[in-house]
Amino acid sequence: MVLFARGLYRIARASARASRCQWAFSSLQSPRNQPTQLLESATYFYSPIDSSQKVLGCRLFYSWVSNALANVGHQTQRQSSPAAEETLDPFSLVADELSLLANRLRSMVVAEVPKLASAAEYFFKIGAEGKRFRPTVLLLMATAIDAPILRPLPDTTVDTLPMELRTRQQCVAEITEMIHVASLLHDDVLDDADTRRGVGSLNFVMGNKLAVLAGDFLLSRACVALASLKNTEVVSLLARVVEHLVTGETMQMTTTSEQRCSMEYYMQKTYYKTASLISNSCKAIALLAGQTAEVAMLAYDYGKNLGLAFQLIDDVLDFTGTSASLGKGSLSDISHGIITAPILFAIEEFPELRSIVDRGFDNPTNVDLALEYLGKSKGIERTRELATMHANLASAAIDSLPESDDENVLKSRRALVELTQRVITRTK
Repeated sequence: MVLFARGLYRIARASARASRCQWAFSSLQSPRNQPTQLLESATYFYSPIDSSQKVLGCRLFYSWVSNALANVGHQTQRQSSPAAEETLDPFSLVADELSLLANRLRSMVVAEVPKLASAAEYFFKIGAEGKRFRPTVLLLMATAIDAPILRPLPDTTVDTLPMELRTRQQCVAEITEMIHVASLLHDDVLDDADTRRGVGSLNFVMGNKLAVLAGDFLLSRACVALASLKNTEVVSLLARVVEHLVTGETMQMTTTSEQRCSMEYYMQKTYYKTASLISNSCKAIALLAGQTAEVAMLAYDYGKNLGLAFQLIDDVLDFTGTSASLGKGSLSDISHGIITAPILFAIEEFPELRSIVDRGFDNPTNVDLALEYLGKSKGIERTRELATMHANLASAAIDSLPESDDENVLKSRRALVELTQRVITRTK
């Protein structure tokens, strides 16, 4: 999988170069507000293609910035437009396109070998496809940045540009979903999971070998669709995502004792495993539209912070949710020895918890002791606060997009802000 990603990347970029992403805005630029210095970042994340070892060294400043951001996320919702008072359902705004995408995805994963076809389409069947969260974000982003094209797109005419552009952006949403589902299939094999989305996981139903092959098949289909876009910058972005997924999973599997208890290491791993896909896909949407580097980075920042918030709430729900509500087993992370934000915050309050973590969780008694310390700590609360901070940063990115009077653009932007709130208030 990692060689697959490197091959794509090298095709798109003859000479690889270091890329960087900031954990948070150093300042939030808004057409309606003065820039506010919120977070000083001295951190660069290098592309693992150039340096797979440079995964540490980030400095995160959580506590003081949380209060500064407490109200930032609601700025877009307070716009003067009367429609700002509407209660928006982000999914309903793109429901027709989601249905179109679902049908296309089912046709894209058809294989000649019946067993492989059944495996590849397992999570694309009606009723098993989930809410299509990532395609929804990308389709909304495509409308939210719908501003005058500032640089020409190749091989297009004025009359065909809008429809062709939207079709290409839909293709990015399809590619993203295939990469996401492929990563789920591989993760379930690595975690020996038996449920996913409320049904039996593919590895549980059809076996590990077929599940791995189905994931590989989906990645190959995503590769074909990616090539059809004929945009080397977008190919580079999404190829890097695949490598990030592999890097993040490897980081999780090969941690030292120090790394397991490091919040910095955990957040970098979380970016690789969860946030990289949605952030780089959002950026790809902007690049296809010919947007400026500034707008493309705002789209990226939205996706990055939304993805981090999403995973942090997932970490909370692993402790507070039920198997029925989650569609998978609760306490699955700690039972597999995976240390997440709530436990890391609890260790800060109760350093003696560290020795329990170091002993591992093969013994159920250690799990019970860790949960006891977590219950006494503010680990859950602080994780929710950190998720809220990232959700507010995502909202601020939308608020910083160039002004527009187009009602569809404004509605999509409000829907993207609404998604940030849904992410941090969800219970499943």
